[in-house]
Amino acid sequence: MSGILGKKIGMTSIFNADGKNIPCTVIEAGPCIVTQVRTKEKDGYSAIQLGFEEKKEKHTTAALKGHFANAKTTPKKFLAEFTRFEEQKKYGETVSVDVFKEGEFVDVVGTSKGKGFQGVVKRYNFKGVNDATHGQHNRLRAPGSIGASSYPSRVFKGMRMAGRTGGNKVKLINLEIVKIVPEKNLLVVKGAVPGPNNSYVKIERWS
Repeated sequence: MSGILGKKIGMTSIFNADGKNIPCTVIEAGPCIVTQVRTKEKDGYSAIQLGFEEKKEKHTTAALKGHFANAKTTPKKFLAEFTRFEEQKKYGETVSVDVFKEGEFVDVVGTSKGKGFQGVVKRYNFKGVNDATHGQHNRLRAPGSIGASSYPSRVFKGMRMAGRTGGNKVKLINLEIVKIVPEKNLLVVKGAVPGPNNSYVKIERWS
């Protein structure tokens, strides 16, 4: 599995050869630096760790400063590991967007937009009580009954109730690479990518 780290820039649309308008997401993919190489002998598994985007030294802990010094690179904001990388990489090497080709399919991992504490109508698409008569002035978006009576005298685990929504790790699979702009490190994929603009994403290609 090859891959790269990047940042979601935003969405746009591209016309294909048939004149169809395709919604796409623009990702600034790399360049990334190899900050660690894991081996089976030392770590029990094989992987490489990539770092993306510069980070100020004053915002970096001493332990991470030493970690980046081993790779002879500056501190990075976003780190992630890739297992079964197709090519052998060494500390300090650069991985750029040219590891991909147009027409390939990739998986994109991101963090979805956080929506805060939400009720059941927004969180789970409940209908609500939907009856404003008989004095029920504040029940339109209520969840309704949540438990039984004297038996079992408790609320079952896993009930769909109000709570924090969004901010979860989301993986979208099989997104087609529509266009690559290597001079600007841009990757244009078909469809939407989880997360707000300027959020970090991980792009993977399974071999």
